[in-house]
Amino acid sequence: MPITPFVTDNPGTRGPADGRADFDILHGRWRVAHRRLQRRLEGDTQWDEFAGMSEMKPLLGGLGNVDDNVIELPGGTYRGASLRLFDAETRLWSIWWFDSRNPRMEPPVVGRFEQGVGRFYADETLRGRPIRVRFIWSEITATTARWEQAFSPDAGASWEINWDMRFTRIG
Repeated sequence: MPITPFVTDNPGTRGPADGRADFDILHGRWRVAHRRLQRRLEGDTQWDEFAGMSEMKPLLGGLGNVDDNVIELPGGTYRGASLRLFDAETRLWSIWWFDSRNPRMEPPVVGRFEQGVGRFYADETLRGRPIRVRFIWSEITATTARWEQAFSPDAGASWEINWDMRFTRIG
């Protein structure tokens, strides 16, 4: 069986409509406007706003992708990366985040897109307390996208959005 070396923007080459192409529109280079809550799950209302860049590329013939990010925090710039893999059997994406300030592999958030919105969840801890984590990808067009992160201290009964990213395509 021949190996297709690259995923293209031609929908006819993407394979089955099972969800594996959900992130394809985000391949490319992006300018990112970040808004991040200063303290999480403490009733804080102070936000930091800062810039960044992101570049997403396909992997494994479209069954995954990776992005490389430059994040210009007020306290200093750092790099981060996301690895996303699609499981064709469960039709779920797993997303791992890697951060140059503390490079280690955490459990992934897992989920799927429905009606153009991707929702991904994981159970983690924050300051020794169990929390639920949610990533939402929405407002996706050929030139813009939005990502937000929220934490729940009560197993998803309530959510605090603590990071919001607005993407604008630059290439």
